[in-house]
Amino acid sequence: MSVMATTGARRTLEEFFTHDLDGADAAETLERVAALLDALERGTVRAASRTGEGEWRSHAWVKRGILAAFRHSETVEMDWPGGAVDKSLVPARRLGLGDGVRMVPGGSSVRRGAHLAQGVVVMPPSYVNIGAHVGAGTMVDSHVLVGSCAQVGNDVHLSTAVQLGGVLEPVGARPVVVEDGAFIGAQCGLYEGVVVRERAVLAPGVILTAGTTVYDLVRQTEWRGEIPGGAVVVPGSRPARGDYADVLGLSLYAPVIVKYRDSSTDAATVLEGALR
Repeated sequence: MSVMATTGARRTLEEFFTHDLDGADAAETLERVAALLDALERGTVRAASRTGEGEWRSHAWVKRGILAAFRHSETVEMDWPGGAVDKSLVPARRLGLGDGVRMVPGGSSVRRGAHLAQGVVVMPPSYVNIGAHVGAGTMVDSHVLVGSCAQVGNDVHLSTAVQLGGVLEPVGARPVVVEDGAFIGAQCGLYEGVVVRERAVLAPGVILTAGTTVYDLVRQTEWRGEIPGGAVVVPGSRPARGDYADVLGLSLYAPVIVKYRDSSTDAATVLEGALR
């Protein structure tokens, strides 16, 4: 995904940030950083995108551009309730009626270079970091973190205290992805580039990393790094191995897919049934 420069023969943003910036003109670099952050906020550039085959591909050049913003920033005082000190090129965004977003007052912040689509609601206090993309109609509930470059689809519900881990380095690492229509229950944590597919439902307290094994009781298989579309996941456990574990009755965390949503069930209904 490229953004064309404003004048004829100049390199695109992708071409500019793909190359080594050590010898680049400082003024041009600052100009390109600003253009990249603007494009990220508009949603015309994203830190990762879905291919035609359904895989999510990270755009390393976007992360290089974000890192350049930090590298070329100064640490300055900022006009913010209670005071703030941060990098000069990546301050908190100022949202207005024209953004089509409902930002409820009470301590939330959306950083420069983060995209909030029309109809997003952000409840306080929450934080959306640079490079993140939050799709139309999504609810960001209280105490939610949308980490750097995390990709959140349309009509997603991020319940209270959900944590979506961020990633800037290594630049090729895939960010956390939550696809359209997913419901992420309270105090869930998604890290290390986990992908939650469309309309999946995570019960409160589910923690997922790239190496977490998720046991699918419906299809009798196992998943790592991805939750399939429509799956309903609840926290579970399995016995730990070894004599010592047997003596103490120890068990290990093991999230479990207990059912799949059909086209007519909403997230709240299917989750209530799964937890009974």
